[in-house]
Order: sequence, then structure tokens, then C-alpha cells
Amino acid sequence: MSGHRIGILCPTPQYEEDWSHIRADYARLLGDSAIFIDWTKADDFSAFGLVTPLLAWGYPRDCPRWFGLLDRLEAENVRVSNPVSILRWNSDKVYLAELDAAGIPSVPTIWSALLDRVALEEARRTFNVETLVVKPPISGGADGTFRLKRGDPVPDSVAGHRMMIQPYLPNIAEEGEYSLFYFGGVFSHAIIKRPAKGDFRVQEQYGGREEAAAAPDQALALAKRAFATTAAITQTGTLAYARVDVLRDSDGIFRLMELELIEPSLFLRFAPDQGADFAKALLSAV
Repeated sequence: MSGHRIGILCPTPQYEEDWSHIRADYARLLGDSAIFIDWTKADDFSAFGLVTPLLAWGYPRDCPRWFGLLDRLEAENVRVSNPVSILRWNSDKVYLAELDAAGIPSVPTIWSALLDRVALEEARRTFNVETLVVKPPISGGADGTFRLKRGDPVPDSVAGHRMMIQPYLPNIAEEGEYSLFYFGGVFSHAIIKRPAKGDFRVQEQYGGREEAAAAPDQALALAKRAFATTAAITQTGTLAYARVDVLRDSDGIFRLMELELIEPSLFLRFAPDQGADFAKALLSAV
């Protein structure tokens, strides 16, 4: 029976975000085959027919351990969903620059090797905006992400670090950010996420809220192109799960914010089948 067990890498007990409702979803859908493993302590994968990082929240806080784990999974030829090569590529948001260069429009980004006031002022001139968003290239859950107006100091926690600098797009608050979900390469459902009043982060822990939404045709077309380009760049096939985050800019063009292929929240409560297709896509790899 060990070949039918799925090892789900999950957060350390010290991780502050509540993930119990997602764990309950996966346990409901996958039954006794689902075994939850602290990703920082995972050491023996021989008992599992499949390992997935779907709940490996917090990995950006310990990058050496994370990339070491990926190296081990690859060296030991562990069956992983999604493939290790995709997980490694998707861990650093510089993948957005690769996709953008290949014709997939993303939010305009300057990649700063050392964030300081000079870099911010240069970005304001380049983008012709007053307000910027800065974020770490390896991050999750809006960790280390700040909205900075002209005159705001560089936050101590990110000063001198490698960072992404982007123009703040007001439509994040006016319309919201769409997330599109795919299981086994097939579209499942979509939601729209909006920040709390006065904030810009759509995550629940910052007061963000979400609701079911019909995926706009332009967003679906962008997601399809992003998958095809990703497959060409990474030489990989259909992925078991994926979340595509997109935002409409002031010109009405949908831009890719993130392609979440590691540990995205899947918001299965909004799926028409409550996650049955997700479970089928995952179990088919075992």
C-alpha cells in the first residue's frame, strides 16, 4: 500500500498562517493516502508513491534548505507533483522575466540587485509613477512586500536586498486580481481577490477577500499562452495543478502577476466539484 501514499509537504508547527482548513480539504479528497510531512524535516521518501509540495508554505524563509530538498528529491528520483524542474524554476520570480521576454505580458518590473533610494527614484522615472511596489523575488504570502510612495523610507527589512520593483497598479483595488485554477491542464474555476480598504495586498491574513468569478476570455487566453510558453522553456508537460494570477492594467490589458506552481492556495470551496478534479489529477500520478 505504500505506493499509494501521497506525502504532502506542509509548514512547520511554528508557521503563523492557519492552514488547517486546507489540510482538511486535502484529507477529505485524498483520504488515508494523504500523509502530511513538515517540509523542513522530510528525510525518507521511500514510503510514498508521490510527494507534493502543495503545502510547503514558508519555504522562501529558508531557501538553502528548500533548494537542498529539491536537489534530494531529484537525486533520489522521487515522483513529485509538480516536477522538481518546474518547482526549481518557479521558486524565483525571475521566471516572469523569461515569460515576458517570450511574449507573455507581466507587470513591468525592474530587478534591483541592491534596493536603495536611488533604485526607487530611477524606477519612478522609468515607470512615470509616484507609487511603487517592492517584493523579494523568492517570496510567498506577500512576505517582504511593500507599497512605497515618494518620500517613504526604504524598509529596513529589504534595504540592500535583491528585490523586484514594480509600478503600483490601482486596479488591484478597483477591480481586483483574478486567480484561475487548472488541474491536469484543464480549467476548473476562477475567483477575484480584493484587498482591504486602504491596503494593496489581497491575502486573507491582511484582510483581503475573495469571491467566485467568471474568468474573462482575455485572462483565459493569457493563461493558455503562459502554459504553452512555460512548457517550451522548461521542457515539461501537463502539470497536475496550477494557479494563474492576473491583473488588468489601466489600458485594459491583462498582465501575469504570478504563475503559482508550487504551493498555491487552490480555493477549492469555489470549484464546481469541490475539488474532485484536483484529487483525480493528483491521484493519477500515483
